[in-house]
Amino acid sequence: MTKLTLKTEKEIAVMAEGGRRLAEIRDKIMRAAKPGVTAIELDRLTDKLIAKAGGKASFKMVPGYRWATCININDAVVHGIPDGYKIKSGDKVGIDVGMYYKGFHTDTSVTVGGPEKFLTVGRLGLKRAIAQAQMGKRVADISAAMQKTVEEAGYNAVRALTGHGIGRELHEEPAIPCFTLGKYEYSPKLTEGMVIAIEIMYNAGTSEVVYKNDDGWTIVTADGKISGLFEETVAITSHGPIVLTAS
Repeated sequence: MTKLTLKTEKEIAVMAEGGRRLAEIRDKIMRAAKPGVTAIELDRLTDKLIAKAGGKASFKMVPGYRWATCININDAVVHGIPDGYKIKSGDKVGIDVGMYYKGFHTDTSVTVGGPEKFLTVGRLGLKRAIAQAQMGKRVADISAAMQKTVEEAGYNAVRALTGHGIGRELHEEPAIPCFTLGKYEYSPKLTEGMVIAIEIMYNAGTSEVVYKNDDGWTIVTADGKISGLFEETVAITSHGPIVLTAS
């Protein structure tokens, strides 16, 4: 049975404070991701903004990872290491960032550039998934909303990766797949006090992904087509879902 770590109202309030600060940072990095800017420049800016906000870079707390962000260019799905690559016009740029603030992590992602229809589908899928984050529903309801949205548009949900619970640890239970998995009744029930990182990961081509090189981090689409990523940290409450990383 999945062990869940439930948060109190006070803890969720702290996470909401950190989430608001993180959302401001995400949006600044998103606006800075323009042609001519390098991925490592975006990462250094993120580092400065997180320190200014009174937090720590969550991703730097992951053993073996030394960066504040994951920057996922074109076929990169997740865990793209920021390097000297200079963004070009038409590049798809995924920005994934987390912040540890007053004892709690929040996590968020956004994708810019690339075909507008492709990005619109990801934003819509995440919106529909968040709407399912209601007490008494199951993780499977969130997953189905994401999968249905991307597949109806002719794309494919990534199956090798999932969203996750979040709180005092960056990655907690339960896993939040962006596709339906197993029998519905076995999927974890959504309970008041749960906080989850809902993460829609989808590909323009097949759902298959592979490691790009030997860095042990960068995961790309197997067919070289673009991938999209949108993520929000969401609290399950008696008043419905609350997006803690809202702008």
